[in-house]
Amino acid sequence: MDLSDLNRAPGASTTTATPIPVTDDKTAADITRWLDVVQALCAEMSGPLTAALERVQTLAATGRIDRASLRALGEEIQQVRLAGMTGQQLARLASGRLRQTHERLRLTDTLKDVLNQRARETQARGIVIKQMLKPAEVIVDACLLFSLFNAMLAWSLTHAQSNIEFRTDIKTWPTHARVVCKFAYRAPDEGIEEPAETAARAALDTTTWRLVEQTAWTMGLPLDRKFDGACTTLTIEFPRTVNDQLEGVSAIELDQGFSPSISSKPLAGSQVLVVASRRDVRVQVRDAIRNMGLIVDFVNSVQEAREFCRGGLPHAVVIEAVLRGDRFNDLRNECESNGSDVAFIEIIEEGSTFEISGFGGLNMARVGRDAIMASLPSALMFELSKTT
Repeated sequence: MDLSDLNRAPGASTTTATPIPVTDDKTAADITRWLDVVQALCAEMSGPLTAALERVQTLAATGRIDRASLRALGEEIQQVRLAGMTGQQLARLASGRLRQTHERLRLTDTLKDVLNQRARETQARGIVIKQMLKPAEVIVDACLLFSLFNAMLAWSLTHAQSNIEFRTDIKTWPTHARVVCKFAYRAPDEGIEEPAETAARAALDTTTWRLVEQTAWTMGLPLDRKFDGACTTLTIEFPRTVNDQLEGVSAIELDQGFSPSISSKPLAGSQVLVVASRRDVRVQVRDAIRNMGLIVDFVNSVQEAREFCRGGLPHAVVIEAVLRGDRFNDLRNECESNGSDVAFIEIIEEGSTFEISGFGGLNMARVGRDAIMASLPSALMFELSKTT
């Protein structure tokens, strides 16, 4: 669906809304859904922004801010940043232009990686993760699978009142692997005035849930969410499950590039911004890192990179040398002043060199044009491992 359809027609009256043309029930449902998404996104950003603005105004008036208020201000800004990044991800998924690379993956390994990477956050919230994981292999895009589990965990952490249960198993017929996430979203004795399911949807249908939903749809995975009293259970099925009866299925559209995903990619899901004005450089970079499970965005100039970073900083920036100048140095200083660890890699015009940052006085890694295919994946692995 083109979200521009939701815009008001030019020249329309300021008092009378222009009706949106609806051709069938599916179109109407899509429009309603995206209206809900936009409304939820605005609500999730406006609340923290209003609170943050009030703190800034108090600071401007008094010249003082205590530690508690400063911490709260940082949290409010972070909430808005995360909402903006979620909106970007939703738009990317819904665009229909996402190219998936299907690989044979151990489902439980990827889920364990996500849970381990966010264990500190889970413990800080006082949440216990219960894992009942049976082995299963599926054929999916590694990057999207990692993103799906990250979104699922983020959604459940936001709403869980106590423990979260993750379970993987294989359904007998059809033979589909399943991932199940179950948690209590409210106290059992909490009184509610609305019907239980209506109240549950009002509480749980956040933009993070929409991201879980949209990612699953993009991957072609059926999902089902049920409510039982104070608990909700989300089940996601994987139609392309590898098993003895389907031997040979792993040969379908599998890439054998950068590194096999039998062991889950440790940096899958990391976001990389490529700043390159020339198409041939963009193609070289894309082909070199396409199988690393990264989320990759491309911009043509440093100014576009700055606008992109305002919506949330990537984990790494790859820039061609011809664009490196004062504007880029300013952008890098802004990233560093935020306290964020962003890896920077420069693509130099000639040669097959690969130099890592921190050696020989280099403040950022460098890869020659002739070495992009062979060395850029290693450079990203090394530089990103220093910031994670």
